[in-house]
Amino acid sequence: MEELNPTVQRLEIQSEPASISSVEKMIDNVCEQKKLNEDYYGNILIAITEAVNNAIIHGNKQNPEKKIIVQCSNSDHDINFTIEDQGEGFDFENLPDPTDPANIEKPHGRGVFLMRNLADEVNFHENGRVVELNFTISSN
Repeated sequence: MEELNPTVQRLEIQSEPASISSVEKMIDNVCEQKKLNEDYYGNILIAITEAVNNAIIHGNKQNPEKKIIVQCSNSDHDINFTIEDQGEGFDFENLPDPTDPANIEKPHGRGVFLMRNLADEVNFHENGRVVELNFTISSN
């Protein structure tokens, strides 16, 4: 039977690395409700924490006055996360390739790459200030 009303959760956090623990709890709860296996849980956890970390560091420049909104909606067939920061955005179409040998040693630059490889779909909106990550849940 198709689920008509998806479950929606909203979290507003400060632009501080310590705030990621609240997002991790949200992810834990959603994955537990959906009874997802550990591999899928790991993909969601890494992709979403990368997105939130990027919002904190690059989007809001760790300014505690700026907030990040994390929304999660889920239905029978998918889980959708939206992360929104109050920064200026970025050029998400022209990022250096983190797998290029010239970039392998760099400490940053893998977040968007990881998101695109771990989520089933990644979309950027509002000049990169909003990232939407979709995860399709397979029927067992």
